[in-house]
Amino acid sequence: MIVAGIPAYNEEKTIAKVILLAQKYADIVVVCDDGSQDMTTDIAQKLGAVVIKHSENMGYGYALQSLFKKANALNADILLTLDADGQHDAKEIPLLTQPILENKADIVIGSRFLNEGNDIPSYRRLGVKILTKFTSNGGKNQISDAQCGFRAYDRRALESITMYEDGMGASAEILMKAEDEGLRVVEVPVQVHYKNLDTSTQNPVGHGLSVLSTIIKLIVEESPLVYLGMPGLAFVLIGVFFGLWTLQLYAVEHRIVTNVALATVFFGLTGIFALFTAITLYAIARLAKKTTSQ
Repeated sequence: MIVAGIPAYNEEKTIAKVILLAQKYADIVVVCDDGSQDMTTDIAQKLGAVVIKHSENMGYGYALQSLFKKANALNADILLTLDADGQHDAKEIPLLTQPILENKADIVIGSRFLNEGNDIPSYRRLGVKILTKFTSNGGKNQISDAQCGFRAYDRRALESITMYEDGMGASAEILMKAEDEGLRVVEVPVQVHYKNLDTSTQNPVGHGLSVLSTIIKLIVEESPLVYLGMPGLAFVLIGVFFGLWTLQLYAVEHRIVTNVALATVFFGLTGIFALFTAITLYAIARLAKKTTSQ
């Protein structure tokens, strides 16, 4: 069974067309109305879609969590997600589901950059490429578009991926979790439609920074000793250097040089804090893995 999941927030102008097209290729269409204040829910229900209604706007990631839970409850074989604003062409749903049906992938991503016909705004193209680079992080699943919401997930992915990010960073979180779980991720070229669409409810810069901060947080959580512990150790060593310099100046000149002393305190305390944080996160991660494996 194929379930089409549509996160929606105030999309009364476009939701009907998206649902009607998706119903041609999916057995069930589920709309997650993320706190809309317009007719989104009413339109979706009248068209026969299953509606999950959030009492307030919780964020894109939270909407995806609700769609994953509903797909699992429906025992879906495939969950296909697409945006409610019409930028994704529902007629391309078979392109995303086919690799899963052929057992060639667990997650299929529609890539805007594999289709040369897409007129992607330059600022968006640059931002997505930067975020994709951080998301891939040298992993096995090297992809070209980590932020496209046009995706398909098989049962293994639905059962093994647990999301915690409420915002737009959830797209990156899913791919990083997929890498950890050894899921097969492939891309297919898709067409996107940006003309006359306000494709984001968030400022592009704010959107990008939000996603980037999520990616950095996830990377640090994954390897805290490397990404937090090593810089912390370096800061401690720099603090020791400035501390010895402070003592030397005091021994020779019988005075404390304020700037050097402040550098000692800053680097020393920052480094110690980073080291303790890294060790704590590492211990929590190990405990979580042991608990999960039992």
